[in-house]
Amino acid sequence: MAPPEHPTPTAPSEHSQPPPPAVAKGKGKKKDDDDLSEEDQALKDQLDLYVLRSQDADPGVQKLALESMRQEIRSATSSMTSVPKPLKFLRPHYGTLKSYFETMPESELKKYMADILSVLALTMSIEGERVCSLKYRLLGSEGDIGSWGHEYVRNLAGEIAQEFQKRQDDDLPIDALMELVQQIISFHMKHNAEPEAVDLLMEVEDLDLLVEHVDTTNYKRACLYLTSSSKYLPAPDDMLALDIAYTIYMKFGDLASALRIALQLEKPMQYVKQVYTSTDDFLLKKQFSYIIARHGLAMEIDDEIAADDNDKEVLQEIVNNTKLSEGYLTLARDIEVMEPKSPEDIYKVHLIDGRGASSSLDSARQNLAATFVNAFVNAGFGQDKLMTAPSDSSSSGSSGNWLFKNKEHGKASAAASLGMILLWDTDSGLAQLDKYLHSNDTHVVAGALLGIGIVTCGVKNDCDPALAILMEYIGKDDSNIRIGAILGLGIAYAGSQKEELKMHLSAVLGDSQSPLEVLVFSAIALGLVFVGSCNEEIAQSIIFALMERSEAELAEPIIRLLPVALGLLYLGKQESVEATAEVSKTFDEKIGKYCDVTLMSLAYAGTGNVLKVQKLLGICSQHLEKGETHQGPAVLGIALIAMAEELGAEMAVRSLERLLQYGEQNIRRAVPLALGILCISNPKVNVMDTLSRLSHDADADVSMAAIISLGLIGAGTNNARIAGMLRNLSSYYYKEAAHLFCVRIAQGLVHLGKGLLTLSPYHSDRFLLSPMALGGLVTVLHACLDMKSTILGKYHYILYIIVLAMQPRMLLTVDEDLKPLSVPVRVGQAVDVVGQAGRPKTITGFQTHSTPVLLAAGERAELATEKYIPLTPVLEGFVILKKNPEYHEE
Repeated sequence: MAPPEHPTPTAPSEHSQPPPPAVAKGKGKKKDDDDLSEEDQALKDQLDLYVLRSQDADPGVQKLALESMRQEIRSATSSMTSVPKPLKFLRPHYGTLKSYFETMPESELKKYMADILSVLALTMSIEGERVCSLKYRLLGSEGDIGSWGHEYVRNLAGEIAQEFQKRQDDDLPIDALMELVQQIISFHMKHNAEPEAVDLLMEVEDLDLLVEHVDTTNYKRACLYLTSSSKYLPAPDDMLALDIAYTIYMKFGDLASALRIALQLEKPMQYVKQVYTSTDDFLLKKQFSYIIARHGLAMEIDDEIAADDNDKEVLQEIVNNTKLSEGYLTLARDIEVMEPKSPEDIYKVHLIDGRGASSSLDSARQNLAATFVNAFVNAGFGQDKLMTAPSDSSSSGSSGNWLFKNKEHGKASAAASLGMILLWDTDSGLAQLDKYLHSNDTHVVAGALLGIGIVTCGVKNDCDPALAILMEYIGKDDSNIRIGAILGLGIAYAGSQKEELKMHLSAVLGDSQSPLEVLVFSAIALGLVFVGSCNEEIAQSIIFALMERSEAELAEPIIRLLPVALGLLYLGKQESVEATAEVSKTFDEKIGKYCDVTLMSLAYAGTGNVLKVQKLLGICSQHLEKGETHQGPAVLGIALIAMAEELGAEMAVRSLERLLQYGEQNIRRAVPLALGILCISNPKVNVMDTLSRLSHDADADVSMAAIISLGLIGAGTNNARIAGMLRNLSSYYYKEAAHLFCVRIAQGLVHLGKGLLTLSPYHSDRFLLSPMALGGLVTVLHACLDMKSTILGKYHYILYIIVLAMQPRMLLTVDEDLKPLSVPVRVGQAVDVVGQAGRPKTITGFQTHSTPVLLAAGERAELATEKYIPLTPVLEGFVILKKNPEYHEE
């Protein structure tokens, strides 16, 4: 008879061998001693005997037993996943030994016993008992902690953190704990566990200890961990972590890294000076000056920094950024993009199917759009086909003619665009703009004044030509001219905190006769010049200006830039804003909430503060009946705060997706702009797709904001996919003048500086945030919250404020005489190596190029030759190379 197909439960399984003896005894029972191999059994018996002997009356026997037990535990090596055998066999005796320990008299032996109990406690987690291991450790001998192994030390560190908190709360002494901490830190630092050491010191609030324990082999890793974790720490711990990193870098003479951190700290000036004065190497000081110029810090080189007048002049020139234009053009020649481009080259109308090529739309507006596109694309190249072309080549070429193809306020933007084309080249720029200052047309004069501000943006000059020229015009009768001069000053001196400007512009603010628009632009200019300075006087004058406005004026859309100006004073300064925010709550309700939200979002911009993001999300979740406008800035605020680090930015993108689905209309209008700032000059595919979808939205404001944001995320990248999207949009909206204008602006942004510029306010491996750049972006974005009345109205020149964020995304290596020097470098995606073991590569998927090279978002460069040594660890912008004395050609 055939056997049954399914074996009966009693039958043995497929292989009909008899079951192993342990299973035969019944699975439910505890595995018996039969499981153990002979040597394990011998070890178990041995240990049982030791346990017995350790409770012997004779101290000699006890000592021998404890010593042997110690020896067994220490010499036991186990795999990573299992408990070492001696600990396993001693577990059942833990209780016995514990009770015996209580009865032992104070002696060396009792300490020995405590050590063993401390290690045994590692495997025994008993409900309700806190920190056993630590308790016995403190009673035990003083010996070397590390000899009990890594896992033991980690466990102790965790228990110390708990105990420390408890003792802090109960006001108990912590000296004994701190002695242990000292031992653990020195163990960690010797065994490449710098992150664990830093974590423990943060828990016990004593980061200063780190400074004595780091050495030349591990200080870089410790500092890297400190600086990257500072982004996730609440204030004031974040600044403390940076401060310690600064101290360590200074201790080991890594001055360029110390300088980067100095620029992050609360009062950068004193630290920056300390970095300069702690070296006599003049080359290094030049490199520091390049770093400061890129950050946009206004700084006077004094006798302490360089005693010799010539040296002082050289350093001041670099700090003043006078070499920027030259470096940028070197890059452009190397990449061969000097040929000027016309707006038609950007629109590529021939690629669009038939329609939309010749639309009968308002030609003045089309010309205005072309002016901006032309200015953005040829920014900094000094030549173009509309404004600077020689007049004899063709009738349409001369700049005078192009100017007059624009109507009224369009002429202002056209004249100002010359400033953009000659960006950073002050001598040539001022000379070419001068002729427009004598025009009879007030709009042309206003544009020329704004152009003077743009040309000198980020480039300082000892004789302050912009100040000398523009100051004459801020008191003129014509408000266009006044705005041109005021905004010009704001752009030229952003971040410089010039006292003269405070005096003159505050006077305009305080004058009750000033027209509203002049007043608003004076406030914005002050906000930009004193960005992040927490200047109380200016804050007061902006608050008074806001309080004195009538109902009708508060209803004007442009008034919303006043709270932005106020917020700029506190950009990134966190708690410092609180007093001002309290005052803003007393404003008229039309503007009060708007002001409150704007102040909060700007004060915490770039800090990654999770609590503030939650608060802003809470504001966005309300469904308001009345036409309130404060949810727009709240949405922008989420992006501004979360842009501090990658993780936060990704989470913010997801939150913004939710707001799109569930938010009210005024929230949806701000979401594209928030996405634009989160991924500025960094076209991430998921964000690009979202914006592409929104650019066809039924709500005109949403679709226009999405179009502008496509320009922002692709700014300066020449991204082919975005360029294609925008071309399609230009044919889709060929009958909508406003939409078409937005498409053109976005097209100009994508091809910013022919793809050599970036708008990202972050630089130096995304570590430093330039307050001027962020201030410029914030102002433009807030203006875009209501496009119809600003950018699509007569205030389109607000778009030029974006110049504050424009920087070449280049790596230019120079030799000791600051002449360009071409060397091979590897450029690839940056890899986050914080806390990784060994010396991992910091870039992946690299290609080797010769400098100068372009760096895209998220890319990093490293030298591919041993011949030179760079004077700064971060290869971005201008990097000075010195010859490596140990290098020998093969």
